[in-house]
Amino acid sequence: MDIYRTGIQPLLFSRLKVDPEWAHQRSLALLGRVAQHQTQFPFSRIEHLLKSAFSINATRLNQTIWGLSFQNPFGLAAGFDKDGVAAGIWHSFGFGFAELGTVTLHPQPGNPRPRLFRLSQDRAVLNRMGFNNQGAAALAKRLSQPSISLSLPIGINLGKSKITPLDAAARDYLASFRQLKAVGDYFVVNVSSPNTPGLRSLQDAAQLGQILEALQTENQGDKPILVKIAPDLEWEAIADILDLAKIYQLAGIIATNTTIRRDGLSTSILSRTGKPVTEEAGGISGAPLKQRSTEVIRWIYQQTQGQLPIIGVGGIFTAEDAWEKITAGACLIQTYTGWIYQGPGMVKQILEGLLTRLDQAGFNSISEAVGCQSSK
Repeated sequence: MDIYRTGIQPLLFSRLKVDPEWAHQRSLALLGRVAQHQTQFPFSRIEHLLKSAFSINATRLNQTIWGLSFQNPFGLAAGFDKDGVAAGIWHSFGFGFAELGTVTLHPQPGNPRPRLFRLSQDRAVLNRMGFNNQGAAALAKRLSQPSISLSLPIGINLGKSKITPLDAAARDYLASFRQLKAVGDYFVVNVSSPNTPGLRSLQDAAQLGQILEALQTENQGDKPILVKIAPDLEWEAIADILDLAKIYQLAGIIATNTTIRRDGLSTSILSRTGKPVTEEAGGISGAPLKQRSTEVIRWIYQQTQGQLPIIGVGGIFTAEDAWEKITAGACLIQTYTGWIYQGPGMVKQILEGLLTRLDQAGFNSISEAVGCQSSK
């Protein structure tokens, strides 16, 4: 029996109707304490119990990408641990990697509350957080602490500070990258969040090119740099980004961020505001994003002939969802909303499901499955 899904989740979501942002912050603070003191009792015991309950070790799930060793393809998406508070504990939940952020050069409080809403009927979340974070310098300092043990690849998702004008975006991203380059294993240029005014306009080829030029000139091929794109882009716009990926030797694409579309939702009114969901600002993640994100993954894989690594994210709840994205062309996958709904046992369940599907397909490793159904 899954205690989280049958007991804890209904209690928090439906009966007590706990504010999702408050619950998130409290949970993250607790995990942060464990991560900070994981070599000391009783935190060492907690960490051991987590690892025993939620982790699996299967060499068939191992991959080496960008020179980094991934124990498995399933990672924690950006947005969950913006400031790296619990960076040292994510491996204990079975994740193969974790992406921190979105982090901005300047600390910022984000948008006014309430700004995070559950759409339980749709297995979705609506958020308009607005890149609330403590800033690049604070994240760099935290990840540099000797007490933080990072035993899995760490990605850092970079965003533009709200106070920075759009025409100065390249300098803003560059300054963050300089402060964080030494502590991140890969970096993501986030120009696709709908919650910072004008940010998505930076997906335009000319503006994105300026950002990538600045970063790669500084980077000199040292760290993998990816771009995270919106699911709402037209194919032509995605093609333009793929052209930039060649020009600036990007390491990969993350497909996709949240969507601003509202069609097909079962939720009509947000109970906390009393307003129609169609009138509420923000991006939607979770199950409504699943099909579109997979379509984008498959299209990118086809266009690049599988030569550009893709991290797939959007609507992963089950092993079948994960397998669908991997076989469409994603070499790595991520979760955020699914993990909130399914609970901490989700990662192990999905990884065990992937092993079963490898057996069924006759594959020896997860890398053999990547893109094997991309022509569908």
